[in-house]
Amino acid sequence: MDNNKALTAHLSMLGACVMWGLMAPIGKTAMMNGIDGINLVSFRIMGGAALFWTASLFAKKEHVPLKDGLLMIAAGLFALVFNQCCFTIGLGMTSPSNASIITTSSPIFALILAAIILKEPVTWKKACGVALGCCGAVMLIMTSASEGNAKVGNIWGDVLCITAQFSFALYLTLFNRLIKRYSVFTINKWIFLWSAVLIMPFSAGHIVSTPWSAVPAKAWLSAGYVVFFGTFVAYLLTMVAQRVLRPTVVSTYNYVQPMVAVSVSLLTGMAVLKPMQCLAMVLVFCGVWLVIKSKSRHDIIKAGERVEKSLHK
Repeated sequence: MDNNKALTAHLSMLGACVMWGLMAPIGKTAMMNGIDGINLVSFRIMGGAALFWTASLFAKKEHVPLKDGLLMIAAGLFALVFNQCCFTIGLGMTSPSNASIITTSSPIFALILAAIILKEPVTWKKACGVALGCCGAVMLIMTSASEGNAKVGNIWGDVLCITAQFSFALYLTLFNRLIKRYSVFTINKWIFLWSAVLIMPFSAGHIVSTPWSAVPAKAWLSAGYVVFFGTFVAYLLTMVAQRVLRPTVVSTYNYVQPMVAVSVSLLTGMAVLKPMQCLAMVLVFCGVWLVIKSKSRHDIIKAGERVEKSLHK
């Protein structure tokens, strides 16, 4: 691997994860200053649609048949509508640190769903990873429930953030082949567009009735960051990284997100970290690490083929 390409890929992935990590405290800032969760998620989806459609004008054109176009509507429901609505509204209720820790749990849900839907084999390493991750999530929720302090966390906000990760994992599991069939620009421009169409009938009235003249510049800048850097630029940087880095290396960078979010939230006084939350974070991280390190069905089949070839030499 060319050293310059490798360095560019690592810096791109690091930049994307830092941007995503900053989204929790910055998004919370927007919601604390007049742009509530419904408006923020509407801006993110509509802004993402506009940006990806604009970028697609400079990318290679891909034909999308009607069948795949209809699948992208369903994909948009799980990837953006349910995922973003649950996460953004949950973030508005809980602490940015809790929300960011929970975002790392997506591989655990993906494993569970892959085992149920795709019949992926469940190894002891995977089972232990799921158990540790679940223990960490339960501990995080129980800490939020016992403290009753929004800076520590909120039980319903935590549950909504967990639901968001489950929805995104369902999207990855059900639409895995569809995602791989097209480029990032093609997939995102269509699922963002369909998501905007689906969410507008429910959010339009709320957007119109919001007193926008009372919203300060700080809230607009925060919302702009979420739409442009947290949604558009971060996706592009991830695309650059994924062309060079192995999936396991890319997955490891997910740990950067909560570290950035927790650090910024603590420094700005938006969150308070309790010892039980630290332990919960360690459990979730260890669980995700075990899940990522465990072999998939594809890896097992490939390993078997290599052994068979070596026996026939």
